Amino acid sequence: MRVGILNSFKRQFSTSRCLSSVKPQICIVGAGPAGFYAAQHIVKHIPDAQVDIYERLPVPFGLVRFGVAPDHPEVKNVIHTFTKTAEQKNVRFLGNINLGTDVSVKELQNAYHSVLLTYGADENRRLNIPGENLDNVLSARNVVGWYNGTPWDKNLKIDLSGDTAAIIGQGNVAMDVARILLTPIDELKSTDITQYALEQIAASRIKMVHLIGRRGPLQAAFTIKELREMLKLNGLNTSFNRDDFFGIDKLVHSLPRPKKRITELMLNSIDVKKPGATKDFVLNFLRSPVEFLPKAGQSERSQVGCVKLAINILRGEDYTKEVAIATSQIETLDCDLAITSIGYKSVQADNEIPFDQKKGVVINSNYKVVDNFYASGWLATGPTGVILTTMSNAFATADVMTKEINSAIDKLPLKPGFEVIEHALKARNVQMVTWKDWEKIDEYEQQEGKKVGKPREKIVDIQEMLKIAA
Repeated sequence: MRVGILNSFKRQFSTSRCLSSVKPQICIVGAGPAGFYAAQHIVKHIPDAQVDIYERLPVPFGLVRFGVAPDHPEVKNVIHTFTKTAEQKNVRFLGNINLGTDVSVKELQNAYHSVLLTYGADENRRLNIPGENLDNVLSARNVVGWYNGTPWDKNLKIDLSGDTAAIIGQGNVAMDVARILLTPIDELKSTDITQYALEQIAASRIKMVHLIGRRGPLQAAFTIKELREMLKLNGLNTSFNRDDFFGIDKLVHSLPRPKKRITELMLNSIDVKKPGATKDFVLNFLRSPVEFLPKAGQSERSQVGCVKLAINILRGEDYTKEVAIATSQIETLDCDLAITSIGYKSVQADNEIPFDQKKGVVINSNYKVVDNFYASGWLATGPTGVILTTMSNAFATADVMTKEINSAIDKLPLKPGFEVIEHALKARNVQMVTWKDWEKIDEYEQQEGKKVGKPREKIVDIQEMLKIAA
C-alpha cells in the first residue's frame, strides 16, 4: 500500500513540476537540538532548500524541553534560536509522526534528496546486576522525564517516603536528579517542573543523597557548574571522603586548567560544613554496585533497602585512562530509593537503519550512513557532551550534507518531498501537528503556568496535546 501511494503520487508530481528548477528537498527526523541546529545550518548554506523536520511527539525541542533541569531556565534560551529557524518560510515542523510506524525510512528516502536522523537516545542503559528490578530502583532517564513532563513517564512509581537515595553515576544528569531531590521546595515552585512532581517532592522525606562513581575524583564526569550549585544549595551539606583524594593534591598543579579548577574546588570543600544544614549530599568515589537488596524482612520482589558496593582501585598511569578494578572488599549502603544514571542509548526506529545494537547508535562514518542518508547528535555519537557539543556535531553533519548537495545541485533528480508523505499520512489517519498547532499548545501551557506563578504548566498527555492542536 505504501509503495502504491508513493509511485502513484510521484507520477502525478513529475508532470506538474518543471524539470529545470529542482528544489533540494531535505528531511530531518527529530526536533531536538541536533535537528534544529542542523536545519539552521542547512537553510543558511542552501537558501532555496525545503527543510522538513519530523518529530514523533506533538511538541518540539526534545531534550531542551524534556531533559534540561527545570531550575536551569537559562539553558532553555536556545528555544528562541530554534523558533526563528522553525519560522523560516522554507522550514516545516511536522509533529506526532513516528518513524517506523507512521512513515518508513524508505518512504522518506524516496521522497527527499537527503534524510538526516537526529531522534536522539531515549532508552536507559542497565547495570545488569541482581536486584535491579526491585521496586524503587529507577533509571535517571525516567526520573528526569517524570519531573520534566515526558508523556510516558508521567505515571512513574517513585516513593520518596524514605530518607536516603543512592544515585549510581556521576555525570551531570545524576547531579541534576540529586539537586532536584534536595532543593528547597520554594525554589522549585517558580520553575516549569510538573505539578505532580512538585507535589511529591514537597512531601518528600529524602534527607540524604549519595552520588556513587566507580572511578576517582579526577574521572568524575560532572562539571564545575553543577558542583558549585550543590555546594551553594540552601540547607545542604556536601561531603567527600578524604581517603578518595589520597595523593591527588600532589597532581593538581599538572592538571589541565578545567580539571585543575574542579579538583581544587573538591579539595577545598572536604571539611566545609554549613551551620543549620538539614540535608546531606555525599560523593562516593571508587565504588561499583554489585547488587541491590530488598528491605529487611521483605521478599526479593519488594522495595530496595540497600546496595552492595565493591571498593575499587585504579590501574593505569594516565588519569584519563585509568581503569577501575574491583577488590574483594564490599560495603553496604542503606537506601530507600536507588537511581541508575549510567547513560542512555538509542533504538533502531526502523529496520532499514543500519544499527549497532551493542553501542546503541546508528552505524555511520563521519555522520554519513549511506549516500544521502545521515545521522547526527546522540543517535550517531552516543550520549556525550552538552548542548554546545550537540550544536558542533549538528553543524559538522549539516556541513557534510550541504557540500554534497551543492556539488550535485545541477544533477538533482525531481523529488516530491512532503507532498507525497502528507498524502500517505492522511491515508493512514495520522494527525499531523504543524508549527501553528504547536503555538496553540505553547500558548495554552504558558497561560496555565501563569495561574500558579510558573513559566508554563506542561501538558503531559499526548491526546490532550492533539486536542488543543486541532
